[in-house]
Amino acid sequence: MWYIWLIIAGVAFIAEIFTTGFLVFWFGLGALISMIVSIFCPGDYVLQTSIFVITSTLLIFLTKPLVNKFTKKDKNKEYSTNAYSIVGKKGIVVQDINPVHGIGQVKVAGEVWSAKTSDDSIIEKGSQIEVTEIQGVKAVVKSI
Repeated sequence: MWYIWLIIAGVAFIAEIFTTGFLVFWFGLGALISMIVSIFCPGDYVLQTSIFVITSTLLIFLTKPLVNKFTKKDKNKEYSTNAYSIVGKKGIVVQDINPVHGIGQVKVAGEVWSAKTSDDSIIEKGSQIEVTEIQGVKAVVKSI
């Protein structure tokens, strides 16, 4: 029966090559340990299967923190890209923001943006602002 465990281990290791979760690898190690047990206890299939299940499960749970340390992925962090990267940043008004005429420009992070206010107030040139959101191609700002 040792050769069956060796085949199972080989299939698990090959399957691990095609997956990214680093999970099937532990089943391969469990199969190798069961193969060693099958050499010493050739007829005890219940023991071999139990060893496979127990070792695979233990290896998965005991090594998960170690694996996560080396393959750390910050799933909760969102990365802002393109226009949305300026939301929350402070800048300066370079052309009066007048909602009546629909004009106004701000300089944020070294870039000049068309701007408007969220509350339809006028913000004069030289005022400090903060970008609250992006609507189309305009930065929505508030005075600070």
